[in-house]
Amino acid sequence: MIGEDMPRIAPNGTNNKALTPKQESAALALAAGESVRVAARKSGAGERTIKAWTATVPAFSKRVSELRAEMTNMAVGRLADGMAVAADTLTDLLSAKSETVRLGAARALLELANKLRDVVELEPRLAALEAALKGKSQ
Repeated sequence: MIGEDMPRIAPNGTNNKALTPKQESAALALAAGESVRVAARKSGAGERTIKAWTATVPAFSKRVSELRAEMTNMAVGRLADGMAVAADTLTDLLSAKSETVRLGAARALLELANKLRDVVELEPRLAALEAALKGKSQ
């Protein structure tokens, strides 16, 4: 659902000069996971029109992708905010009375720490590979 943390549409109805206000509204609804039918209702455009925009207007499809990426980034930010609290909770559970709870917390911490390490180690390597490929293509 489109909520207060979703990307905003400018006062004229669009953040994108290539799209009409109806297209921008439909793109926002689709990016938020709404069906074509709901996007049509919210934007005031027809369902067939939205399907046509998706198939024939590259700027429309690109805008849906941009909005979806922005929404995903917002969600990732929220998750990152909670990671420290979650890690503290798991750490606290390491001293729980129940052996089962302690074991579960220990397993979770080890598993998550390994995954995080993998991501942290792979990210700069991936960036270096992308830079090298970009340098070769220029």
